[in-house]
Parts: sequence; structure tokens; C-alpha cells
Amino acid sequence: MSRMLYDLLFRGVLKRLDTETAHHLGMAAIRVMGAAPLRPIVRRFTQPDPSLRVDALGVTFPTPFGIAAGFDKNAVGVRGLEALGFGHVEIGTVTAIPQPGNPSPRLFRLVADRGLLNRMGFNNRGAAAAARRLARLRRGGAVVGANIGKSRVVDVDSALDDYVRSARMLAPVADYVAVNVSSPNTPGLRGLQAVETLRPLLEAVRAACGATPLLVKIAPDLPDDEVIAISRLAADLRLDGLIATNTTISRDRLTTDSREVEAMGSGGVSGPPVAERSLEVLSIVRETVPDPSFCVISVGGVETADQVRERLEYGATLVQGYTGFIYRGPFWARRINRALVRR
Repeated sequence: MSRMLYDLLFRGVLKRLDTETAHHLGMAAIRVMGAAPLRPIVRRFTQPDPSLRVDALGVTFPTPFGIAAGFDKNAVGVRGLEALGFGHVEIGTVTAIPQPGNPSPRLFRLVADRGLLNRMGFNNRGAAAAARRLARLRRGGAVVGANIGKSRVVDVDSALDDYVRSARMLAPVADYVAVNVSSPNTPGLRGLQAVETLRPLLEAVRAACGATPLLVKIAPDLPDDEVIAISRLAADLRLDGLIATNTTISRDRLTTDSREVEAMGSGGVSGPPVAERSLEVLSIVRETVPDPSFCVISVGGVETADQVRERLEYGATLVQGYTGFIYRGPFWARRINRALVRR
């Protein structure tokens, strides 16, 4: 599908649909693309150039550009997303206990900003179900990370055991595990980013993961000194890397009418409004931990090949996108990969 054709589809059809409904329709199409016999045909047009390969976390990524957590919460579209040209798929956020998430509506387009506002609340079918799906994918070749979070019914004081449960189920079938302590949509979750709370949590999850690489995902709203403290903690604990950043609770950079945004309610903003801060956090993390073996995944407001290249130049090992898929269409990764080779 050409960019022009997708733009017409977005303006004429998708934009008129409820955002979450449109996402489910898109995921259904992605699953079809990942199924035989269509997958090999799609791959013929989307296969990343071998020059883009990146060795990190003990595996080879076909391209540094992958799809961020939140897009495929239940590991149902991995083959399709890989077929579309993404170098890795980070599934989730997955919780130990299946949960419906927050009440709908909970996902909104910020069209003027090419962004999204979400308060999904970790809606997913649980770690056991995700682990079963990933086990069936192990022979498929796709690089998959598992993003884990706290179950809503579990108190913050009991979060450690809850994360460990998810890690034990998912680490054996994932290429890496990411600890999400930075979503704004689960009460009390971001408080786990405090170093004194985060240290025992990461120590316990690392033990549960065994040899599977472990990363931690942080928020863009942290002050610089806390970004530095968490980066140092990750290095001190010999974690394999850090993901920067999650969505932002700030509304400062939005051009969408403030009354419209207020009517949408609470939630995290993704897309271009978070791009500048995401790049700043990346710079701080890489300056704090310059060791190239420490994997830094940069995510937040990335939409073009130039922005992917900029993140790599600022020290990112890998780059992820999400919101750009909504505005750029299904062959977004293919266009980015081709432009990265040309430039």
C-alpha cells in the first residue's frame, strides 16, 4: 500500500472509527500478512538489507528499527509485524494476572500533533497465554522482547513477586525481558522508579530471568538526576540495557486544542510531542553509561529514517516506534529501512 493510498484510507475511513476499534482491525490485517502463504510474499518486498543488521543482547537484529511495546499486547501479531519489516517486536505490556485494563474509551488520536493519548491500563490476556504463543514462535526467527508490568489487583508492596511470576514464564521464550515501571496508567507504578524501590525489584527479576537479557523502561518525565541514578543502577546491577522512554503525562508541547485534550482525560501521550525529551533522556543515559555493550533502546516520537539515524548517532543501540504506524501505514518500517540504507 503506497503512502498516498494509506493517507486516503486514514482520512476517509480510519480517522472516523474509534481509535481502539481501528487498531483491532489493523491487527487483524497484520495477522493475515503473517500467515502462510501470504507471509513469504510480503517478505519479498520488506526484507531489510543485510547491511542494517545489529548484534545486541546476544542475538542479531535484522534492522535497528523495531515496534515498541503496546502495539501487540498479546503476542498475536509477531509474525505479521516481522513480515512488514520490523527488526524486533516488543510484546506487552504483559501482567502475571490477565486483566481488562481501564474502561473505554481509552485510546485517542491527537491528529494535529500526529500523536496518541492512551490510558489502556495494561489490558492483556496474561503472561501464561503470552508465553504459550511465544513458545510456538521460537522456530520462526522473529526477535521478540517481552515487556512486563504490575498486575492492577496486586498492591505496590507486593509488586516484586508479581513481576517475578511474569519473568519466570516469559524469559524462557523471549529474546529479552523489559521491566516496565514507567506507564502512567497503573496507579502507583511510576513510584517503583525510585532507586531504593527499583533495586530489589530488578535484582529479583534478574534472578528469575536467568540467562535472558534484562532491561528496564523509564519515563520521560523523570528529572535528569533520576535518569542518571537509574542508569547507574542498571549498570551497577549488570543489567543488559535500558529503554528510554515511555509515554509522557505532560501536555506542554501539544498543539491540539486544549479543550479537546481535556475532554479526553488522563493518560500518556506518545508521538512527536515526546520526541525532544526522549532524545534528551537518551543522551543522558548514554553519557552516564558509555559502554557500547550496554544496550540502549530509544523510543518516543520516532517517525522518519532521519530520526532513527539521529537516535543511533546519539548512542542508541536500537530504535523503536509505535505511533508513527498509525499515521504512516503498514509499510512504514519498509520505507524506514530502505531510507536507512540509502543514507
